[in-house]
Amino acid sequence: QVQLEESGGGLVQPGGSLKLSCAASGFTTDYYSVAWFRQAPGKEREGVASIFNGAGSINYADSVKGRFLISRDNAKNTVVLEMNSLEPEDSAVYYCAARWGFIRSSWARQEAYDFWGQGTQVTVSS
Repeated sequence: QVQLEESGGGLVQPGGSLKLSCAASGFTTDYYSVAWFRQAPGKEREGVASIFNGAGSINYADSVKGRFLISRDNAKNTVVLEMNSLEPEDSAVYYCAARWGFIRSSWARQEAYDFWGQGTQVTVSS
């Protein structure tokens, strides 16, 4: 049974940084993709970043490119989202999602993922 658990959310001032972690359990191999989504009140859930199994298979939403960094530690079954230069518009509930296998152009589609975490709140405010 696959389970995902996010941690690391909180309150941060504009321009600050936060690091989110997604701990995955239940995967029997490393052949799976992990993505971060976020959803702000009144808005649709959007894909933020995804990673398959190496630096060559990483995707970012245009809104976070150059500010966010996704990484993966297969030994620890953990995916980390480092968020820098945070803006109030980054405030949202952030979700970790996963699926078996590699995903290409549809990485930001919710329907592409089978497993979801409960989410962690990120608030950027002064």
